Amino acid sequence: MSKPIFCNIDLASVTLAIKDGTHGTHMRVKQGVPLLSAKNISASGIIEWNETDDRISLSEYRQIHKFFQLQKGDLLLTIVGSLGRRAIYKGEFVTFQRSVAYIRPNTNKVSERFLFHWFWHESFYQDLICRSNATAQAGLYLGELAKTNVPDCPRQEQDTIADILDTLDTTIRQTEAIIAKLQQVKQGLLHDLLTRGIDANSQLRPPVEQAPHLYKESPLGWIPREWEVKDLSTTCEYIVDCPHSTPNFRDDGVLVARTMHIKEGEFYITEASKVSEKEYLKRIARLKPTAGDVVFTREAPVGEAFVIPIGMNICLGQRVMLLRPRYGVLQSDFLLAQIYSGAVKERIATLTAGTTNPHLNVSEVKIFEIPLPPYEEQEAISANIEGISRRQRREHSKLEKLTKAKSALMDDLLTGRVRVTALLS
Repeated sequence: MSKPIFCNIDLASVTLAIKDGTHGTHMRVKQGVPLLSAKNISASGIIEWNETDDRISLSEYRQIHKFFQLQKGDLLLTIVGSLGRRAIYKGEFVTFQRSVAYIRPNTNKVSERFLFHWFWHESFYQDLICRSNATAQAGLYLGELAKTNVPDCPRQEQDTIADILDTLDTTIRQTEAIIAKLQQVKQGLLHDLLTRGIDANSQLRPPVEQAPHLYKESPLGWIPREWEVKDLSTTCEYIVDCPHSTPNFRDDGVLVARTMHIKEGEFYITEASKVSEKEYLKRIARLKPTAGDVVFTREAPVGEAFVIPIGMNICLGQRVMLLRPRYGVLQSDFLLAQIYSGAVKERIATLTAGTTNPHLNVSEVKIFEIPLPPYEEQEAISANIEGISRRQRREHSKLEKLTKAKSALMDDLLTGRVRVTALLS
């Protein structure tokens, strides 16, 4: 990698003011001006607040702002605790505690948008860390902040760099919004599919309020007439606990299913631990995990799970169980949906409520009851869930690529390794 082209100058040389927020004790009120701290600046550079944030009276706000006057275009930077979170002040009706500094750029020398992006560069963050005090809660004096490095980049070039990175930021935020919307849609769809199911015409049944004749009462509430209620000991061929021993992990070998690598229905294979072939054979003595089995966490945390895919060779770590659905009775992905959004999730919540170290016993899991549609309907329900899950994966993959592209561009453009002068001609 080529060396940076831009020289560094100190922050003080391109700014008109570097000050921190309000000091001292303030009288909190229920209605008033939000008094924000470092936690109110998000990692993406957005100022966020809600009803739980502290507030001060309007009269106190006016008194403070005789000496503390934010202007649109000021940069806000967290300097206590979570160092380096930044935002551009756009005139929000708020005031800030001293954990946040405001930096007023000299716009003849530096663009606030260029500074905004530079403040998220790894070099700037490391500069903050080096200059902060070595206490339990890292903090930065304003004098040290003024000495931090800024690239000496031509003013016109700064605007082009900021335009490029702003465009990427916008695309990233739009993708994040799509992912959040898809998650909302999925939750609503899961609820409908797991309580109403799919009829012979491949459509969601109408809700019980609209068509009570299509439903019947059960121990789990109203379910479609074609459904039954069965427990896992009946619907699973095997329910096997993990070996009660800690594996000897290694860098290569056979995968181990550990609780830390199972989340939201996925197994994070790139982060997974491994064991030797000998250790693997010991750990599958009770039952060899195969494709279609469901690995379920019963402790630390409770209630995460994934379906073993075709071709995966894996054994159980600690605090996990193996559930093997009976073919033709219980479909694996349908069981996974019940764990995350259906009757199993509700039962887990009931059993673990109020406990400081929630865990489940094998005997408790065996008697979990689930609403059980005909097998063909389970497959149709799972196919509908997979459809939206597939789109979620595509958007997550897109977000990952955008984030990597932005990181690479930030490093190249903000240091001058790649120049944008050709775009200016």
